[in-house]
Amino acid sequence: QVRLVESGGGLVQAGGSLRLSCAASGDIFSLYAMGWFRQAPGKEREFVAAISCVGGNTGYADVVKGRFTISRDNAKNTVDLQMSSLKPEDTAVYYCAADPRGLGPRGWAYSSEISEYDYWGQGTQVTVSS
Repeated sequence: QVRLVESGGGLVQAGGSLRLSCAASGDIFSLYAMGWFRQAPGKEREFVAAISCVGGNTGYADVVKGRFTISRDNAKNTVDLQMSSLKPEDTAVYYCAADPRGLGPRGWAYSSEISEYDYWGQGTQVTVSS
């Protein structure tokens, strides 16, 4: 029911920046915590960042802390991932995901677990060259 479409991927040089965007439709966006995950060839999908429904609480994987920033705009039904100081190790398909938590106590939290997310986008390729 919820559709998520990522955009903004591409090829960048190491040390460069890239901004990914995810557009949501089909449900009330503000009721979902939003996450970004990535998957490199031959590897498992891994957590990158997430932001809660309420309060804008955020969390990041250790390997991207200080380099990536997640944000959301409920008026536009979008969630972005600003990536800077990119490394070749960041090369992967990046996925946007939605986790229904609502505006109660659970809405202040987010999850880093793939199993908590009900909806996923198609992914966008990010390639970082050395």
